[in-house]
Amino acid sequence: MRYFVQFPGGGEEIPVDVTLLPTGGVEVAVRGGRVQADAIDLGGDATLARIDGHVHDLWIEGKPPEIGVIVGPRRFFTKVESERMRAAAVRTEGPGGDGHLKSPMPGRVLKLLVAEGDEVQIGTPLVVVEAMKMENELLAERAGTVKAIVVTAGQTVDGGQKLLEIG
Repeated sequence: MRYFVQFPGGGEEIPVDVTLLPTGGVEVAVRGGRVQADAIDLGGDATLARIDGHVHDLWIEGKPPEIGVIVGPRRFFTKVESERMRAAAVRTEGPGGDGHLKSPMPGRVLKLLVAEGDEVQIGTPLVVVEAMKMENELLAERAGTVKAIVVTAGQTVDGGQKLLEIG
């Protein structure tokens, strides 16, 4: 799963890839480097984290995307968003928008659930996109007629790529 981390002050956004390992631990890839990690939930906001063999007390405050982190004597705040969080935020434009449904992330179109000319209501399932072995059903956020479908089932798409248009 890919996460996007940004520190206060408008710093650069850092992509972080987290892969679950068969051992139950995780591998974390940041800026070309990789570390092995695992964690024990101590209850509440406390976690004991082992990162490349070094053990750290870790406290998390708040709820994503805005969280506070305490590691040893250091405390900092950060914004953390997963690809799934971003996918949930990307849908067709509202009534004043252009009506384009765009892919929330890179993936593959599994199914087209509508055809050109179909009438849709808010919440109508339109397209299923597979990304990171997860199926994401994209819904209409405006009522109207499907004017154009610009992808096909099985097609690989980029994040932000237009899939269809509702007029």
